[in-house]
Parts: sequence; C-alpha cells; structure tokens
Amino acid sequence: RWEGRYTAGYDPTTGKRIIKNVLGKTLAEVKEKLAAAMDDAKDLDVARSDDYTVGSWLTNWYTLYAKPNVRVSTAEYYRRSIELHVNPRIGDIKLNKLTGRDLQKLYKDLMEKGRVQKRSGKGNPGLSNTTVRSIHLTLHCAFERAVKERLIPRNPTDNCIASKVQKVEMPEHLKTYLNAANARGVLPMFYLELVSGLRKGELVALLWSDLDAEHKTISVSKQYVRNPSGEVMLSRPKTETSVRQVSIPQDAVDLLIQEHSKHPDNQYMFPSSVTGEMYHPDSVVKLHEKILKDAGLEHIRFHDLRHTFATLALQNGVNVKTVSNMLGHYDAGFTLRTYTHATRQQQNRAAETMGNFMAQVM
Repeated sequence: RWEGRYTAGYDPTTGKRIIKNVLGKTLAEVKEKLAAAMDDAKDLDVARSDDYTVGSWLTNWYTLYAKPNVRVSTAEYYRRSIELHVNPRIGDIKLNKLTGRDLQKLYKDLMEKGRVQKRSGKGNPGLSNTTVRSIHLTLHCAFERAVKERLIPRNPTDNCIASKVQKVEMPEHLKTYLNAANARGVLPMFYLELVSGLRKGELVALLWSDLDAEHKTISVSKQYVRNPSGEVMLSRPKTETSVRQVSIPQDAVDLLIQEHSKHPDNQYMFPSSVTGEMYHPDSVVKLHEKILKDAGLEHIRFHDLRHTFATLALQNGVNVKTVSNMLGHYDAGFTLRTYTHATRQQQNRAAETMGNFMAQVM
C-alpha cells in the first residue's frame, strides 16, 4: 500500500504545519489522490474543517443562520428534521468526510423506515417523497453555508438524486368537487381557493376588509401558522413577496358578498360555523377531505388545490410572472421550475403556431 503526505495548512495558534495523508494501492492512485487533496486544501480553512461532525455543524447552522432568519414554523420544521431524522443516522460522521453516497443512503433509509410517529402514514413505515425532498433541501442550505465558510470544498447534496414530488391536480373533477362544496355550504371558500391558489394559513386569515369588490382584488398580508407549542398564531406571510394583491374573477366577488351577507357583523371572511371565529387551518383541511369523500373523489392534499390553480392558469395562457406574483413565490424562476409540465404544453402550442405560420411562408 502506498502513502502520500502533504501540508494541508498551518495551525493558527502554533504556526505548525498541518500534515495529512492519502492512501492507495498503487503509486499512480496515490499521486492522483494527492493532487486532488492538495487542490481541495487550497480553498479550505483546514484548521477548522476538522472541528465539526455533521451533527455539530447542523446544530451550529440552525442556531446561527436558520432560526433567526425564518418563520417560527419553518425553524421548527428544520429543528425536527435535524434532530429526528438526520442526526440519529449520520450525525457522527465528520463533516469533511460526508459524501453524496452517505446522503443517498440516508434518503433511502428515511423512505423505507423513517417515520417516527407510527400512527400516521397509513401504515407506511417510511417518510413521503415530499418530506424526504424537504430534508434534502434543508441539508443543501446547511452544507452550502459550510462551503462558504471553507469547511468543505463542495456541497455533498449536489451529487444526490432527491426524491421527486408528484404534484396531484384535479382539473377534470372541478365541477364535482365544487358541487360537493356547495352542498356543504362552503362553496365561496373553496371556489376562492381554486381561483387564487392561496396557502391555507392565508385563506383562513382573510378579513372581510381584505376584499376590494370594486377592483376585484383581495389583500394577502397575514397568515395563521402553528408555533412550536402547537398553538396557532397570526404572522406575516412566508416571504415579503407573499404580501400581495390578488385579482379574482367577478364570480368570486359575488360569492364572497353572498357569504358575508350571512354574517355581516363578523370581521372574518370565512368564520367557523361552530365558533364564529377564524377557522383553524387544520379544520379547513378536514373540511376539504369531507368534500372529497362526498364527491367520491380520490384523496389529494388541500395544498394540491394551489397546484391545480397554478397549472390551470398556465395552461390557459396566463404568463409565468403573473402566476408567480399571484402565488406569492419569491421569483418567477421557481414557478417555472415547479410547473414545467404546464409550461411545456404552452411551448407545444407555440411550436404548433410557429409551424403553421412557417407553412404559409413556405
């Protein structure tokens, strides 16, 4: 076995060289590894890169960079992902030794047997594709910070294949769904959702004063979210771009006016029929599930109503920038990447239009 040694850097306290080594079965293999290691060392803070395990770095990243700069509910999601799913499995690995293969094995394990609450998940012991992909994105952010601090040469998540999330929509069942919502007396709420794509916390937080009937818009400036103790609290929307004016069709305005006539002295757009106060976001989800059952439709998440709105808008010619603004996305690029399947249909129609034009020219 061959060994190669190199100077990776200098200790900032003592000034002594930090010597590292690589091993290989042949001289050529060692030379190749030595060249790669020395190249990586040029951009690393070698004195600090050995200080962290994956677990200690994620805790550091969460405390210093994530928690102070995101919503309370998002910070809690990061914390639970790190403490429940990541650290127990790969937390002891040295940060600078973590590989894409380690992460790929993590994702596979989480999808097969990562569920902590055995009562949920309909008997499936693994986490959903959506959850695993969210964990992947969290790790990407954390390790990107480590790259910027010169603790690792590159982000190990870049080499991973993350689970794809299948977005479920129901354009062919809209009439059936809305008829069932109407039978339950909640048509205005769910019609508005399907023509605006609001997040559930934004929908339930709407006040009657947020409607501008003359200009046919609703003002989205607040949402209800769950804090770490499980209580629902009023907060700013997800991002600054989520504070927005959303245009709605006249039919939606008419339905909202009809809804308000049932409770003219109530400040909420959609007060609970039980309490007269704001609907709890989870209650709206349960109501959505009852509507699906009444209509005999397969289960889709409430959030998929938002996807349905976006897909239908794009497929019917609304430009990506406008849809992005209506959804409150931070940039149109995110919308474009998320709804590629919808914009692909637009491209196909554009290609057909240009083909017809060129046929006339020829």
